[in-house]
Amino acid sequence: MNTSETSAETHDQAMRLSDIAGTLNDLAQEDDSVSIGRVLEKLGNRGYAPFLIVPAALEISPVGGLPGVPTFLAFIVILVAGQMFLGRNHLWLPKILRNRSLGSRKLSGALEKIDPAINRMDRWFSHERLSSLTQSPVTNLAALACILLAMTVPPLEFIPFASTAPMAAIAMIGIALLVHDGWLMLAALTVSILSFTTVGILLN
Repeated sequence: MNTSETSAETHDQAMRLSDIAGTLNDLAQEDDSVSIGRVLEKLGNRGYAPFLIVPAALEISPVGGLPGVPTFLAFIVILVAGQMFLGRNHLWLPKILRNRSLGSRKLSGALEKIDPAINRMDRWFSHERLSSLTQSPVTNLAALACILLAMTVPPLEFIPFASTAPMAAIAMIGIALLVHDGWLMLAALTVSILSFTTVGILLN
């Protein structure tokens, strides 16, 4: 299979957030930097969820404070969610994006900061609930919400911490897909609506 295209079924076996964090930590130990291509190789067969969660989580972390990073991460979300909306069975990322990388030290530091939150969420969302709400056609609605939320990030980058709201909603949608939690999906879509409202207020 072409390394730019990796299987990404949207309803595979449920996972834990710590599984993703552990994989990223392992990658950070391998070299001085971690490329998006390597993350795709390791997590691409886990469905779309990791590629919604990871960019959103990085934006919420201190890494998201670097100029231009929120917009770059939002672009990744749009690319991933767009393919999810179209129902593609394989996630594709262009070479120029796969070659982009993040310093291993920065990645490890970000993971360390959010580790307590990851452990708490693993305990809260350890069982599948209303898993039908994490499959099509609800996933199409969730993908569209992620695209629209990510599109609000570039203008919000000029307002301190403002882009955290849409990215938090995207992270919730990704987590709901990852752990097959329909109740969390409903909550995430509700938060998405609230985020759109907040964005409208901030940009007016």
